[in-house]
Amino acid sequence: MLSVVEGDTLPDFSLSDADGQTVSRQQLGGKPFVLYFYPKDDTPGCTTEALDFSALLKKFEALGAEVFGVSPDSVAKHCKFRDKQGLKVRLLADEEHQLLKAVGVWAEKRSFGRTSMGVERTTLLVDADGRIARIWPKVKVSGHAVEVLDAVRELNAAPSISR
Repeated sequence: MLSVVEGDTLPDFSLSDADGQTVSRQQLGGKPFVLYFYPKDDTPGCTTEALDFSALLKKFEALGAEVFGVSPDSVAKHCKFRDKQGLKVRLLADEEHQLLKAVGVWAEKRSFGRTSMGVERTTLLVDADGRIARIWPKVKVSGHAVEVLDAVRELNAAPSISR
């Protein structure tokens, strides 16, 4: 179950990308960004999702938004996945489940009668102030990246509200 709601400030995090570069919430302040949480590198749904976001990355960037995929896979696995698939999005390694647990996407999952812990496919759109503007729980991959891009457009078009 998610532990964040729309309007919450995104919990602090500091994770390494596929090149070993650190990405933190503080570094991303002042611009919107997308975090899509996915279960595992190089699996069919996760590959499709990463390719879809990669194909639209220039459009996200034109709107001033960065896109990051987050999974519990290692930096080395992310690097291999990125290179094999020609991905453009940055992949963040959360091996210790720091951010996954903080937002509540590290959850008990049932498959074929077995229970295990894993990532509940979820996407967050975070605004320039670090607040969660939109949440997509239990994502269905088909058409999802386009839907998120449309939400970034709406976020950019919305008048900013002083808090």
